[in-house]
Amino acid sequence: MNRAEKQALVQSLATIFRTTEMVVVGRNRGLTVTEASDLRRRMRSAGATYRVAKNSLAARALAGSRFTGLAPLLKGPTALAWSADPVAVAKVAVSFARTNDRFVVVGGALGPRALEAGAVEALAELPSLDVLRAGLVGLLHMPAERLAAVLAAPAGGLARVFGAYART
Repeated sequence: MNRAEKQALVQSLATIFRTTEMVVVGRNRGLTVTEASDLRRRMRSAGATYRVAKNSLAARALAGSRFTGLAPLLKGPTALAWSADPVAVAKVAVSFARTNDRFVVVGGALGPRALEAGAVEALAELPSLDVLRAGLVGLLHMPAERLAAVLAAPAGGLARVFGAYART
């Protein structure tokens, strides 16, 4: 990789670090090409991106961004995963690490806050953004549904009384 390619990679990563919400750092010791491709495919389907980057170049891209807390994690064979949805990238990374012992989640960062591996795993246990939105819509819909049932109950009772009176 020549100097221009390195500079382009640093600028690309710096742009990503300015626009993303969550970055997960993983250690991939001996992943096969098939396993790495599987992880990339899973990340892509969740709306996340997975990339192996040279630690020194990633550290340069981190400088001046809100993810500077990740710099101590960049040791050994590391990979970065990022996404606008913090839960999605954490879920994919943690689930892949549970099924493959050659990939370990080292930590991450949610905005300016650095996270240890345990915090990333806790974040992965949260429901996804779509599930949370559906639950919120259900909570907002429930009072209106109950109000309609309460308002309809006296009319229904009155109709049953009239029906019983008409049959006799």
